Amino acid sequence: MYWKQNRAFSVVFQKAVLKAPEDEVLKQRIVNLIDSITFSSFQYTTRGLFECDKLTYMAQLAFQVMLMKKEIKPSELDFLLRYPAQPGLTTPVDFLSNQSWGGIKALSAMEEFNNLDRDIEGSAKRWKKFVESECPEKEKFPQEWKNKTALQRLCMMRAIRPDRMTYAVRDFVEEKLGSKYVVGRSLDFATSFEESGAATPMFFILSPGVDPLKDVEKHGRKLGYTFDNRNFHNVSLGQGQEIVAEQALDLAAKEGHWVILQNIHLVSKWLSTLEKKLEQHSEGSNPNFRVFISAEPAASADGHIIPQGILENSIKITNEPPTGMHANLHKALDNFNQETLEMCSRENEFKSILFALCYFHAVVAERRKFGPQGWNRSYPFNTGDLTISVNVLYNYLEANAKVPYDDLRYLFGDIMYGGHITDDWDRRLCRTYLEEFIKPEMLEGELLLAPGFPLPGNMDYNGYHQYIDDTLPPESPYLYGLHPNAEIGFLTQTSEKLFRTVLEMQPRDSSGGEGAGSTREEKVKAILDEIMEKLPEEFNLVELMAKVEERTPYIVVAFQECERMNILTREIKRSLKELNLGLKGELTMTSDMENLQNAIFLDQVPESWTKRAYPSMSGLAGWFVDLLFRIKELETWTGDFALPASVWLAGFFNPQSFLTAIMQSMARKNEWPLDKMCLQCDVTKKNREDFSSPPREGAYVHGLFMEGARWDTQTGIIADARLKELTPAMPVIFIKAIPVDKQETRSVYPCPVYKTCQRGPTYVWTFNLKTKDNPSKWVLAGVALLLQV
Repeated sequence: MYWKQNRAFSVVFQKAVLKAPEDEVLKQRIVNLIDSITFSSFQYTTRGLFECDKLTYMAQLAFQVMLMKKEIKPSELDFLLRYPAQPGLTTPVDFLSNQSWGGIKALSAMEEFNNLDRDIEGSAKRWKKFVESECPEKEKFPQEWKNKTALQRLCMMRAIRPDRMTYAVRDFVEEKLGSKYVVGRSLDFATSFEESGAATPMFFILSPGVDPLKDVEKHGRKLGYTFDNRNFHNVSLGQGQEIVAEQALDLAAKEGHWVILQNIHLVSKWLSTLEKKLEQHSEGSNPNFRVFISAEPAASADGHIIPQGILENSIKITNEPPTGMHANLHKALDNFNQETLEMCSRENEFKSILFALCYFHAVVAERRKFGPQGWNRSYPFNTGDLTISVNVLYNYLEANAKVPYDDLRYLFGDIMYGGHITDDWDRRLCRTYLEEFIKPEMLEGELLLAPGFPLPGNMDYNGYHQYIDDTLPPESPYLYGLHPNAEIGFLTQTSEKLFRTVLEMQPRDSSGGEGAGSTREEKVKAILDEIMEKLPEEFNLVELMAKVEERTPYIVVAFQECERMNILTREIKRSLKELNLGLKGELTMTSDMENLQNAIFLDQVPESWTKRAYPSMSGLAGWFVDLLFRIKELETWTGDFALPASVWLAGFFNPQSFLTAIMQSMARKNEWPLDKMCLQCDVTKKNREDFSSPPREGAYVHGLFMEGARWDTQTGIIADARLKELTPAMPVIFIKAIPVDKQETRSVYPCPVYKTCQRGPTYVWTFNLKTKDNPSKWVLAGVALLLQV
């Protein structure tokens, strides 16, 4: 239902026309109008977007404006958004990854970028300096490449420094649309309020830890609307308050009052009534009547319940909690006051542990931004966890002669905060933070909460706030125990998501180019033909079974893998044949076929394939190259069923089954009980090529990568990562089974192994790796082994 077709936007549009500067020259007047309407629409939209989505919207706006003005080439924009890097290449220069070099080679095949690859190799020194600069987006490209257009420079930057793309895109928008589009100040409430009216509610999209209604109350007081004056009504929904809300709306519309309706997402069945009420009062009400609505955003697209009419006619506003350690630590401390600090008879201990808890709270909340390397899963830690922990602390200190450190850490880490945690590795991380922050040394003035940030001594409340301002180092992953690479990884993934989203937002058939629709189909047809041509025949399981005399654990694994591969390749062939007939017009296109076509066009692995495949983060092109490698490995292994000299662990659908087979083989050979065994991992000093035969027992495995640190081959221990080397490759690892009681547990870091950098549900096994540092260092750094990067 629409009430006068999106009233909120109409108001914005009309005000933008009035704001546009007058001009006697018609052409200039039109430019002024377009400029004013574009910027007002931009402000109207961004006000209702979360910070993480604003750049996506800015980029889409800039690209569309420039495409309409024919200022950029669609082919170059296509490269930027898709990044069709050539897979399987090895970089000839040490400052670019293979993935980056694949992008450079793909760019060099385009007319405007001829010889880019040669120039980078030929002037490696100059390019290295550029690539390794702190903010390359602010520097000039080497040689004549600095004269390229803004979009062409973005395309090159996409290949060589993906982690700087969010900054580069922001600079691009500023250059093309003007600096007013990138200034990060949010509109103050009074300005937004001017656009509201009796027919235009204000809709607050809630974030945890933020109360936007304080702004409403503050502004209300200025204009004489307060609870005491009885012209300001606040109804919190979800507690059977729907009738009260309806009565408040009727009264307010008549008398010109303000009404706040909080948490409307909790009353889904009543929302259609609310929509009708708002429509009914949108005309003929007292002009001072105002409605303010708040709701939490839906967790997923199919969870949206707010009626379109309410959303379209409202001014949407987001309020987000502050980001960064500095703001979060102040915010954690803001939950207390001078009275809190003075309430405990054990003042020193109480204040020290309270401050450490505030730091812990800020760390666990803000660590989320580092994605899976921060936490395997996302948890709703909240201020209640902190305030209850401080109450528990007070009670325990008053009741015990000695500080019960173990009990306190258990209550905080396993009950209060741990109550949210569902992943074992995340629980280990939470415990480790508390072991580092809350221990007897904290009272001796020797405890560092982060490098350069000692736990403060005994101060008053304002003193602690001042200490944070004076002493806390600038924002960096070090404040969380992470390596700076964690930020590079997080920024790279953010930019990948940005371009993927903008690509999906592009019009299906751009009206700009003739035959645009056919080129889409041609692209899909070309990829479809290539996959069909390169995909090998299925494994003949009957023939393979006839080859073997004894079904050893390893051979069972090989059969299982062949069977799974057959299921996957069968589905690929079936779905592609069907789509091919659809594209030719010999079959009616179904929604499944359209989804398949879209996925292929957007370089995504189709859903019906991923269901039957192994977890992967790759786009379709990279995924298919990887699939062919896996098939080749299986073909080699099933050729004579001899265990390969070194096994590519990532090549399995189910790597656990192979690792279990190592234990089964040893158990049979030595007649050991399987449940009393474990795997021992010895990292060798060699690479895959250095092995010509498998070991007598166990197996050599290769193809693992370390994230969060690196393996020092010379010393045979985990070492700090090198800057910009996000996932260095591991040497070959020798894995054999041993009795559990022979396991070495000292000076080792139990390192989780995951299939992909998504971590979480892709967990495979735990490898004990040697370390000279305290294992807690690697826990906080989020160190893991990955089977694919």
